Amino acid sequence: MINACSIRVRGVVQGVGFRPFVFRLAQENSLSGWVANGANGVEIFLEGAERGVNAFLDILRTQPPPAARIATIEVTATSPVGLKNFTIRASRTGEQLTARISPDLPVCDACLAELADRDDPRFGYPYINCTNCGPRYSVIQQLPYDRENTTMRAWPLDQFCREQYENPGDRRFHAQPVACPVCGPGYILKYQGAITRGSGESIRRAAELLGTGSIVAIKGIGGYHVACDARNETAIENLRMRKFRKEKPFAVMAKDLPAAYSLAYINEDASLLLRCTARPIVLVPAKSEIPGVAPDNLEIGIMLPYAPLHHLLFAAGAPDVLVMTSGNRSSEPIAYEDQEAMRRLSGIADAFLVGERPIARRVDDSVVRAGACGPCVLRRSRGYAPSSVATLPTTRPILALGADLKNAVTLVVDGQAFVSQHIGDLDHFQSLSAFRETIADLLAMYGISSKTLLLAHDAHPQYLSTQHAAALPSAEVIIAVQHHRAHIASVLAERGQWHKTVLGVCFDGTGYGDDGTIWGGEIFVGSVASGFEHVAHLRAALLAGGDGAARHPVQAAAGFLYQLDELPDLQEAPFHFPPLYAQAVKLVRSNSRCFSTTSVGRLFDTVAALLGFVREITFEGQAAISVEQMASQSPVLEGYEFPFAKNELDFRPCLRRIIEDRLKNRAISEIARAFHAGFAAGLAAALVRLSREQHADTVVVSGGVFQNELLLSMLKDELDIRALHLWTNRLVPTNDGGISLGQAAIAAFSRENVSARQELAAEVAQQS
Repeated sequence: MINACSIRVRGVVQGVGFRPFVFRLAQENSLSGWVANGANGVEIFLEGAERGVNAFLDILRTQPPPAARIATIEVTATSPVGLKNFTIRASRTGEQLTARISPDLPVCDACLAELADRDDPRFGYPYINCTNCGPRYSVIQQLPYDRENTTMRAWPLDQFCREQYENPGDRRFHAQPVACPVCGPGYILKYQGAITRGSGESIRRAAELLGTGSIVAIKGIGGYHVACDARNETAIENLRMRKFRKEKPFAVMAKDLPAAYSLAYINEDASLLLRCTARPIVLVPAKSEIPGVAPDNLEIGIMLPYAPLHHLLFAAGAPDVLVMTSGNRSSEPIAYEDQEAMRRLSGIADAFLVGERPIARRVDDSVVRAGACGPCVLRRSRGYAPSSVATLPTTRPILALGADLKNAVTLVVDGQAFVSQHIGDLDHFQSLSAFRETIADLLAMYGISSKTLLLAHDAHPQYLSTQHAAALPSAEVIIAVQHHRAHIASVLAERGQWHKTVLGVCFDGTGYGDDGTIWGGEIFVGSVASGFEHVAHLRAALLAGGDGAARHPVQAAAGFLYQLDELPDLQEAPFHFPPLYAQAVKLVRSNSRCFSTTSVGRLFDTVAALLGFVREITFEGQAAISVEQMASQSPVLEGYEFPFAKNELDFRPCLRRIIEDRLKNRAISEIARAFHAGFAAGLAAALVRLSREQHADTVVVSGGVFQNELLLSMLKDELDIRALHLWTNRLVPTNDGGISLGQAAIAAFSRENVSARQELAAEVAQQS
């Protein structure tokens, strides 16, 4: 008996060898039909014996290609049409594009073997790839994913590559970026006005320069890196000076796992993250400090080679550990176009290793950690973006613009929430330009007109992202979403929990509150569908001088400490507060240029100041990180009192004890630990009381403060004892890099969108 069916597969199924896989699977089961890339994924038509069709479907569901991520498989029975063989058809277009784009993939073992084989035609070829590996998102210019829609279209295949490309039995069958040294792009080296041509010699010379202390700009998958020998203090000092990067840690690339293990304590969870297909930077405890790489930091960010070029550099003799940092000046987005890189990096790099293949869009390295609640994403970019992270209950296109810090945007197409790569801080012109480019790119990629959008943005009226929302041409509906509610909604969106009532805790540095004040220590109750009611918060304090307090811990401390009855002279030992503190106190006393805040981020800064961090910070979160790292060096201790009364977490008893213990010369690490323990216990006690009042058994936490692994693990322990569930972000950052997902989720349940869904349902019912 001949059976036939139509199959539609959705998920990451384009650009990952899915059509060749289907072709071979059909042949193995003596089936005829066709497979094609469609607007929504991959479409398949099968006909043949029932046994063969069932075997095909079983393998399709259970053993897809390694890089594929299947979301749904829809099978519809149909009538046979008498096809005699199985073919790969041209891509089908015309429908609304919803296909998921594959993130960029690391070079696979098979390609690595060829790369090192002197008898292989692709020996030493830096652009080697196949259907199981290589660039995807960074080369795709439009959907569907075909060679003519990538940055490889300028290089026609030679006979050797074409035979592999057209051979169903070859792993390069329909591998769109496939090339070889004869027909494909290569690398050149620019150094001191001279140009070295030929990939092999260029890479060998670049490795030599790295080994002798030079700084080399290297064009990678999603942009330029700036690299130097991680064990050469002079090179690192030069890099910091040229990049204007005072103390912020550099990430390093280790040649292999043994080199990584020599640098840090890497447990199994961290090792899995290092080796996963995203190949992110993984934060792990350092075994010892490498001078200049991560000053005064107990962690180091390590990644493994993921591009063929990286392996070739190490094979050519480059140092086995390289500083590999984004090709930019501090706070700017990564440079990805050649002329832009030459202009922006010419004062930083001594030499440029330039690849000829254009990069379609900038994609920085991702940063993750193996955390107390599982893998934690701190920066979501290469290897993860632009994957769909959630399915929202809406058919309407939604664009959520995120926040102004650590910006990333979310585009919802047919319910699928595609979160962009990390963009950066929008107060820098280049980042703002990248923000606009990314929005235009995503809309064009999926064929969405801004006129059809439901547009969501942060409620802060002065955010640049808010201003962009107002300027975007003719968006149908514009919705302002409160910052901290969006954080909580992002966690629930990841889990597809729309109606579950939870306690939501959002602790961060700054967010625009309902009352126009600076929030940052908020507790809510509710759900995405019903909304989040604000039920508790950190006790408010005055913030002297506004944004300047985020850069100067002693300035932030002035308003918090002013609420204490008696204070010692904090300009004397052991505190040594600088004159800026006294100036800030004057502002607080007169309530001049002061703003009310409930920011937990500023509370951490206050504690940092009391523990000796009295200078200006040089990167975001530096003071708070110092408190966490001090605390991690102390054994478990009883925490300071942190009471909860009148729906406020009261910091005053804790700060009094910190000052007393400093005057008694108690070890700073012990004070930092007692602060963490007291804060976690006080918060847990507040949540237990609220959970009883609100009949909620689950706590959702988000916001930048919860990047603090020590605090998160302590809170988890406290809640476990009390039988409360703890959820936090898993797929998007808990910092502002994940906020656009929460904005999109809240917008999907907004009155405007619900009304539109009801009108559409009524129209459909009337037509039927």
